[in-house]
Amino acid sequence: MPAILGLLIWTIGPMIASLYFSFTDYKVVGSYHWVGFQNYVDIFKNDLDFKKSLFVTFYFAIGSTFFTLLAALIVAVLMNMNVKGQSIFRTMYYLPVIVPSVASNILWLWLFNPDFGLLNSILQFLGLPKLMWIYDENTVIPSLILLSIWGCGGTALIFLAGLQDVPKQLLEAVEIDGGNWWHKFRYVTLPSISPVIFFNLIMGLIGSFQAFTQAYVMTEGGPNNSTLFYVLLIYREAFQKNNMGYASALAWILFIIILLFTLIVFRSSKNWVYYGGGK
Repeated sequence: MPAILGLLIWTIGPMIASLYFSFTDYKVVGSYHWVGFQNYVDIFKNDLDFKKSLFVTFYFAIGSTFFTLLAALIVAVLMNMNVKGQSIFRTMYYLPVIVPSVASNILWLWLFNPDFGLLNSILQFLGLPKLMWIYDENTVIPSLILLSIWGCGGTALIFLAGLQDVPKQLLEAVEIDGGNWWHKFRYVTLPSISPVIFFNLIMGLIGSFQAFTQAYVMTEGGPNNSTLFYVLLIYREAFQKNNMGYASALAWILFIIILLFTLIVFRSSKNWVYYGGGK
C-alpha cells in the first residue's frame, strides 16, 4: 500500500494535474482559465525556442546515446579480460558514476576552460590547436557528449554482466572451427548481449532526452541557445517565467516524443535482439 500510494500521489497524480494544466493559462499565483489547445498551438507556431531546443536535444540525444553505448561496450570488454588488478580497473571506470552530477560538471568546467583547462593543455602538448569547447556553439554539444562518455561506467557495468553470461561453449566452438576474436565477437558475443544492448539503448535515449544538469550548471543554455535542452526550456517557462500551463504542455510533448522513440526501438528490436531459447 505505501508503494501504491507513493505512485498515485507523487507520479500519476502530478501527471494528471499537468495534463489538465497544459490546457490552461495557469501561472501558479492568481486565477487561471481554460484555453484549450492554445498552448500547443503557440508552441508549434510561435515558439522559436521550442524548435531550437528540439534540434539541440535530438543532436545531443542521438550523439550521446551512440557514443556512450560504444564506449561502455569497449570498457566492458576490457573489464571482462582476466588481467592483474582487474577489480581496481573496474572501480576506476565506475567512479564517475557515483560522483554527484553538479560536482562533476564543475570539474569539467575547469577541464573545458579555453585558457588554462587540462584538455587544451593536452592539445597544446600534442601540437594541436586549442578549442573553445563549451564556449563555442559549434563544439559545445560534442563537448557535452564527451562528458557523457566519461560517465559511461554504469552502462559498462551492465554490459559486463551481459558479457559474463555469454555461453563459453559457443566461444570454444568458434575456436575449434578456426575463428578469430572478431568471429567470436561478431557471431557469438554481440547476439548474446543484444538484450543488454537493447536495454541500455532504451535507458540511454530516455535519459539523454531529459538532459538538464549539464546545460543548467555549465552553459545556462548558451552560447546562442546552442545547449537549450528541452528540459531546460521547460524549467525556464515553469520556474523563471511562471508559465506553468505552457510548461506542462511542453512536458507532455516531450513525453510523447520519448514514447514514440521508445516504440520505434521496441518495434525494431525483433530484427536484432536475440533471446536465449528464442528465435
